[in-house]
Amino acid sequence: MLIDGRTAGPTAYRDHGDQRVFYHTEIDDAFAGQGPTSFLVQQALTDVRASGKRIVAVALYVAKFLNKHDELADTADAVTPEVLRWLKSASAQ
Repeated sequence: MLIDGRTAGPTAYRDHGDQRVFYHTEIDDAFAGQGPTSFLVQQALTDVRASGKRIVAVALYVAKFLNKHDELADTADAVTPEVLRWLKSASAQ
């Protein structure tokens, strides 16, 4: 995500079948507390919903965001041991 032409931070994901697994989100310290992480995650999750995929929130910030935004709960799947094994394997490649 860019703010005023500067990179504020990424949210990282991998697709696993019909699931989009969010495994990392970060924000540059220069933007911390200003709300861009929330905006970034909101946009990413809205895009997932529009694509018809399911959300799996391994990233702590994404999980916290989902807990606060019930309107996205119907598109979220639980983090399972199988998803974590797959993610570990996919990340090693």
